Amino acid sequence: MKILIADDEALSRRLLESTLERSGYEVIAVEDGKQALDQLCKPGAPRLALLDWVMPELDGPGVCRAVRARSDHPYVYMVLLTSKGSKEETVLGLESGADDYLTKPFDPEELRARLRVGERVLLLEDRLVEARENMRFRATHDSLTSLLNRSALMELLVRELHRSQREKKSTAILLGDVDHFKRVNDTLGHVIGDEVLIEIASRLLDAVRSYDFVGRYGGEEFLVVLNSCDPNYAPGRAEQIRKSISNRQISTSKGPLSLTMSFGVLLTSDWGPRTVEELLHEVDIALYEAKAGGRDCLRIAKPAVKLEVSPAALPQAVRRRR
Repeated sequence: MKILIADDEALSRRLLESTLERSGYEVIAVEDGKQALDQLCKPGAPRLALLDWVMPELDGPGVCRAVRARSDHPYVYMVLLTSKGSKEETVLGLESGADDYLTKPFDPEELRARLRVGERVLLLEDRLVEARENMRFRATHDSLTSLLNRSALMELLVRELHRSQREKKSTAILLGDVDHFKRVNDTLGHVIGDEVLIEIASRLLDAVRSYDFVGRYGGEEFLVVLNSCDPNYAPGRAEQIRKSISNRQISTSKGPLSLTMSFGVLLTSDWGPRTVEELLHEVDIALYEAKAGGRDCLRIAKPAVKLEVSPAALPQAVRRRR
């Protein structure tokens, strides 16, 4: 494990370095507080630090305060070293953000024991962070496919629509449904159906750019959002996504399957300011039309064209009823 030593006394620094290297630590040694802070701010920085109280540039408590002021870095366990041992100094050092405090000269065994405490604290911190991230992932992702779930999709889509309206760009929304998926479940079983959905999710992700997003909308329906998508190229991109499913068989534990998907496609530039619910309703209608049109195809949602007819152009009987 990496550990940082910050001490302006060369002899003390070398003794500490030798002691810790014998204990199996990877030691980084610096001679002032500014260098210590720079090291602790680097990617992959040490998570353990021994900081002398009195140092040039920045003292030990100052380093502690600067490290604790950051909120976007992993936790660092910091021990202050000093030749003073008054209760007031102990309180001041701990309030600066230090985790522990050792008075010089200290016993090497005591130092190692305190560092082992620090390692246990860091292990607990890492487990808590991992648990929090796992909970966040489960709250926003589908448990089967690991794609974004419907709730997360809606939140991201709202943000994307606001951004595209603000920047006057177009977003393409694709709603796709696996053709004849019920037949797969009924004849081969739900385990095979799950294998199919997992593979389709993987292919959809591979077919889009890193800044687009794909989610499981529900059942065998998937939502694909192409951000900042040029309306002239959107139909072609949607067709490529459709072909990523139909052009290659899907391997399952019961053999390969040939499956297709139907898609409804909507370009926000065609519709102007609309709510997410309105746009999803329209793209759902387009998906239904693709299903009715033979499946394994896509249909683009277009606003209805309103014809303006002057009263003079209407038949005389109609004008009388008006």
